[in-house]
Amino acid sequence: MTRKVILAAMLMAAFAQGTQAQDLSGQRSEKQDVHMIPGKKLDHHGLIVSPTPHLLNVDAANRLDLQKGVKVIDKKGKFADDVKFLTANAKGIRLTIDFGEKLAAKAGVKPVSGAYSLKADAKGIQIVGYDERGAFYGLQTLRQIVNSEMAKGQMPYTTCNDYPDLPNRGVVEGFYGEPWSHQVRLSLIDYYGKNKMNTYLYGPKDDPYHSCPNWRLPYPEKEAKNISELVQACRRNRVDFVWAIHPGQDIKWNEEDYQNLVHKLDLMYDLGVRSFAIFFDDISGEGANPVKQSELLNRLAKEFVKAKGDVTPLVMCPTDYTRLWANPKPTGSLAIFGNTLDPSINVFWTGDVVCSDLTRETLDWVNSRIKRPAYYWWNFPVTDYARHIIMQGPTYGLQTDLTNKDLCGFVSNPMEHGEASKLALYGVADYAWNIANYNPLDNWERGLVDLTPEAHDAYRTFAMHSCDTETGYRRIESWETKSFRIDNFTDAEFNALQKEFEKVKNAPAQMEANCKNALLMKELRPWLTEFGKLGNRGLKTMQLIKEYKAGNDQAFWDGYVNNRMSKEDVAAYEKHKSGTMVLQPFYEQSMDDMASGFFKKLTGKVPAFYKGIGTYATLRTTQSKAMFDNDSTTYYTSGNGQNTGDWIGADLGCVRPVSEVRILQGRNSVDDVDYFDNTVLEYSLDKKEWKALTGELKKQYVINWKTDSPVEARYIRIKKLKSDKRNWAAVRTFEVNPTTPERLSFPVEAGNLQAAMYGFDENPCTSFTNEGTLTMGVEKNVKGYTLLLKLAPGKSLVCRQLNAKGKVLATTSIDQSFCKIELVKKAAKLQLDGSAEIFEIIPEK
Repeated sequence: MTRKVILAAMLMAAFAQGTQAQDLSGQRSEKQDVHMIPGKKLDHHGLIVSPTPHLLNVDAANRLDLQKGVKVIDKKGKFADDVKFLTANAKGIRLTIDFGEKLAAKAGVKPVSGAYSLKADAKGIQIVGYDERGAFYGLQTLRQIVNSEMAKGQMPYTTCNDYPDLPNRGVVEGFYGEPWSHQVRLSLIDYYGKNKMNTYLYGPKDDPYHSCPNWRLPYPEKEAKNISELVQACRRNRVDFVWAIHPGQDIKWNEEDYQNLVHKLDLMYDLGVRSFAIFFDDISGEGANPVKQSELLNRLAKEFVKAKGDVTPLVMCPTDYTRLWANPKPTGSLAIFGNTLDPSINVFWTGDVVCSDLTRETLDWVNSRIKRPAYYWWNFPVTDYARHIIMQGPTYGLQTDLTNKDLCGFVSNPMEHGEASKLALYGVADYAWNIANYNPLDNWERGLVDLTPEAHDAYRTFAMHSCDTETGYRRIESWETKSFRIDNFTDAEFNALQKEFEKVKNAPAQMEANCKNALLMKELRPWLTEFGKLGNRGLKTMQLIKEYKAGNDQAFWDGYVNNRMSKEDVAAYEKHKSGTMVLQPFYEQSMDDMASGFFKKLTGKVPAFYKGIGTYATLRTTQSKAMFDNDSTTYYTSGNGQNTGDWIGADLGCVRPVSEVRILQGRNSVDDVDYFDNTVLEYSLDKKEWKALTGELKKQYVINWKTDSPVEARYIRIKKLKSDKRNWAAVRTFEVNPTTPERLSFPVEAGNLQAAMYGFDENPCTSFTNEGTLTMGVEKNVKGYTLLLKLAPGKSLVCRQLNAKGKVLATTSIDQSFCKIELVKKAAKLQLDGSAEIFEIIPEK
């Protein structure tokens, strides 16, 4: 149910039908604000109970000794498998477990499902639940107390009176991508029970028997057996297994398909399912008709749910599940549901946008239309719109003064990485149980220990730097780490950052050695591998800064070229990113700043190294470098919907004569929707007064401007003019004064002449790989050249100086990446022969 997948699916459907793609700019409006994490880390004095109880009093001075075991008195005979964390002994401390409305009332237990009391004193331990689920939750609290650092196998005298704030709490497996394995699902169900979550909605988008085209068909034998096992696991953990069906894309509003739907629900009922949901999200066409949806749901509620007698009320997900595109009028689908839908049916809602914070404002808006408390579907920590990220940050963005009058339930849509989602789910469980006392930062700190007690320090290092999506639903990351630019830092700041990179480098090996959760390690391993590499290049960058500051040219350049990421390194990192908010930007900015400063030191010139500027916040990050990487397959994307007056541009570093600009808009130049469809190319000296270089450019992906009368400019931009388009904006290439053979004042011959221009573009951050021979003419008054290279280990480059007739005057073997060549008399050509990466060939006059 997340944005980019919806966009891709609908675009493909439109193209397949031969019609114009629907403009889905409204689905791309998640805010880019990044907020700090509320709360603070607390000292729990060795006792952590999660979710946080409403009332828990512990007398640590008085204790029951449980080392000799307990005598379990299970009044209803329901909990034999739930007390195995204790040693049984017929003569041990009495543990009485019971439940029921009358007993609960006498014990002062709140009359809601899941409520319980736990009391430990000289008479023993007594657990009273409002219902069976409540007594089970009392046992979970007992387990946490007994196993706590404070208790050490004993039971302190305790009074606990506890209950959930929301009736429905848990998880919806509703993401796009590879569904969870059966093993991971079973592991997660145990986790739900231990953390007092009572709902697991099974609705993986890529399960063909849940959705189109096979929702009418029975599951094959193996899949049916797995679902039956999931149902049984849920029962053991007092979790409602809610099987969801997604029929809307091809449903026919006739009796035949109604019976097909009932038949499928009957098949699932026979597998043990007693809770059902009907999803109409992410569809178009007749299936999205809210009147027909309401009629179908009402009929199912009467003829299936009530007729069965043991099936819980239905849950539905509307097509208009977010305020972003929901029709707010009385004729809108939400108002139709409010007026016609059976009051017992709960309605999902994702908030103001697809991935958004839970606020009173959004609930008031939807509740006033559906006329019932909404069931909040929180698209966190799901990453099906940012699969290069594995979300490990705190669970926050949830208003803490809400009650069950505002929402009837709260479920998280996790990542396809189920084990790695547990850290976020630890927070989801805590929030939904005790909303007012939810402390996001403390919850995250506790969750790290809960999930990996034997490796939580290393896990904390990784998790703290693996929080942000870079786009969409932004999350704070690396909040304890302060970076700096190379010309502005203190010794203390330098040492602190170096220490952090050391921790980053070591974290993967520490996790591999100590983490006992094999399923978690399997999911994290690709990211941990790249995380370790990030730590290593960060440490090398710190050493490079020292060499740069000391003026050690040879040592600096050798270190610089060996610390650059290769194309393979970049590709691997792009697939499994972490440290995107602080650590990787520090590496990239420092490397660029040092290379630019080094070039200026050698030449006295500001390098032709351009930086992104404009109205979008992401232009101030390293994401904008994709416009200047000489690769038209990569692109910068704004991360926000475009508005009239928005602009994207380049800072040229200094005032330059500009005679040519080449821009490629969009993620492609054929049918992409992410571009300014009405724009103008402008230039400026001061970023205040702008002058046009072109007239209006309408529906133009490719912008080429060239003149024989250069203009003096420091800044170049494209500005959006008036249009209805609200998509994001993407730019693949933004070239100003591109270096070409025609622009050079001397001839160059090379196997790949276009690539060879990167050796003469006055940008030390670009390069080309020379294979064979490169020959260049020598300009007048040039006394020699400085070569900025990268040589393969054990390899050298042969440099020959030739006269005008081609006679060799001098030959030099180059075996260092930083090299100076002094020209001999009558040298007219310079010839480089061999294999090397050439960054810049700098003339010395």
